[in-house]
Amino acid sequence: MAKTSKKQTYRIRGRIWIESNNEAFLGSGRVELLEKVKEYGSISKAAKAMKMSYRQAWELIDSMNSKAKNPLVIKQSGGKNGGGASITEAGEEAISTFKNLREEMFQFLEMKNKNLKV
Repeated sequence: MAKTSKKQTYRIRGRIWIESNNEAFLGSGRVELLEKVKEYGSISKAAKAMKMSYRQAWELIDSMNSKAKNPLVIKQSGGKNGGGASITEAGEEAISTFKNLREEMFQFLEMKNKNLKV
């Protein structure tokens, strides 16, 4: 008995991340965390917005800072107005670089998807 052939659709998908010495440096989640720190001016508020613990957020930021040539996030100690955190110029550049690379990858995949023959 012959099988009836169904029309299948295929799509190439991908994810991109940047490594440093074979360890994760930047990926979509880490970039989102950097953007949330920029938005809220706080690691704890950024962590809460992403539904992660402060500890996990701080460990990710510490990991990125230790792998970067210059820190991506700086913390301000508490005081009269409380503490906070901000994205540095290097952090802004990292976000921009990652987003540009991701967009280039998506454009490449879209081009390949148009010509995909499986």
